[in-house]
Amino acid sequence: MKKLKKGDSIIVIAGKDKGKKGEILKVVEPDKLIISNINLAKKHVKGNPNKGESGGIIEKEMPIHISNVMMLNPISKKGDRVGFKNLEDGKKVRVYKSNKEVIDI
Repeated sequence: MKKLKKGDSIIVIAGKDKGKKGEILKVVEPDKLIISNINLAKKHVKGNPNKGESGGIIEKEMPIHISNVMMLNPISKKGDRVGFKNLEDGKKVRVYKSNKEVIDI
């Protein structure tokens, strides 16, 4: 089980976007994340008339390393570390380290 998954709310703790909040769109490789409106870069795209795509300069989310983000705890509104806990029925769940609140059931 991974500590961060697609759809989790995060906060950036290092880099040019420090302090910004977003949602994980995709997990790339084992240790990179693509987050909505974080780490934007301008990409020059060549158009393709056969597919109806227009060329130009677009802004695209680039991967950010997993060590530069923390899970956003909705109760405290701050970044929090994630741990694991086994429930009575044998199910493994993620929990916030600060208040032992279960993230997903």
